[in-house]
Amino acid sequence: MPMSLPLRPRPSALSETQLPSDYCERPAFETIRPRRQIASFVFNSPHSGRDYPDRFLALTRLDHLAIRQSEDAFVDELFGAAPHLGMPLLQANFPRAYLDVNREPYELDPQMFSEPLPARTNSGSPRVAAGLGTIARNVSENKAIYRARLRLPDALMRIEGIYRPYHRALQKLLGETLARFGLAVLIDCHSMPRITRRGGAAAPDIVLGDRYGTSCAPAIVDLAETVFATAGLNVARNRPYAGGHNTRTYGRPAHGLHALQIEISRHLYMSEATLAKHSGFDEIKAIMTRLAQMYANFDRRQVDPSRAAAE
Repeated sequence: MPMSLPLRPRPSALSETQLPSDYCERPAFETIRPRRQIASFVFNSPHSGRDYPDRFLALTRLDHLAIRQSEDAFVDELFGAAPHLGMPLLQANFPRAYLDVNREPYELDPQMFSEPLPARTNSGSPRVAAGLGTIARNVSENKAIYRARLRLPDALMRIEGIYRPYHRALQKLLGETLARFGLAVLIDCHSMPRITRRGGAAAPDIVLGDRYGTSCAPAIVDLAETVFATAGLNVARNRPYAGGHNTRTYGRPAHGLHALQIEISRHLYMSEATLAKHSGFDEIKAIMTRLAQMYANFDRRQVDPSRAAAE
C-alpha cells in the first residue's frame, strides 16, 4: 500500500483573514495535466508566476521591473512540454515576491508586520534573516519590497488561501502518481542568477540539488546530468543550491518519493537586466524538453532493484 505523503497541511483558516483573496477572480496557480499520465514524474514551477495583483503593487516601493527580479522568469515555459509528454506540471501564477511556496508555511519576519505573528511562526531561519521568507522582505540586491508594515490578515490570506491549497495540489499529484506507479518523482524547476567565480573557474550553468544524495535516487540525478552535459552545459551538484523546502519535504526515497531541484542559469535564455528572452531561449527549452522525454521513458527499475528482480 502506498505510503502517505509527509506534509499534511492543517485546515484552511480563511475566516481569520478578513481579507478577500487577491486572486479571487483568476487562478493563483494551475495544474496542467496530460491526457494520460504515462510516467512517474511530476514537474513543479513554483517561482515563475508573473501575475502581480494591483493591491500588491500598491504596497510595494519598487517599479514593475525591479519587483520582478526574484522571478524564475519563463521556467514554466522551459518545461512546458512535460504535459504533452505524459507528465503533469504545477505552476504558480502568483509571483515569488508576493508569496514563496518553496518555504515553510510560516517563515516570517516579525518586523514586517504591525501585529504579533502566530506562535507557529519560524522567524529564526536563515531565509528570514536574508529577507527571503514565505512573504519576502526583499528582492535581489536587498531591495526592500514594501513601503510600510503589512497587516497580519494579509499574511494569513496568502498563506492559508494560496500556500496551503498549492501544496495540497502538489500532494495530490504526487499521491496519485505514487499510487499508480509505485514511485513518484518531483522535479522542482527553478532558475538562478548567473554565478561568477574568481580565478577563471568555470561557473555552473545548471545546479542539481538532491540534498546531498538524500532526496532522490542517483539514477534520476545522473540522467539529468548526462542530458545537460551532453548539451555542453556545465553541471554542478548541490552547490550553491542543494534543494529548498519542496525538495527537503517531498524527497523521501525510502517511501517511494523522490525530489530533485533543477536550477538553470538565467543568462542562458534571457537578459537578467531587462527580463526579456534572447536567442538562447529556444535552445534551452529544447534541452529541457529532451530531459522531459528521457524521464517519460525512464525505467523505474533503476530506482527499485527489488522490482527488477521480481520481473
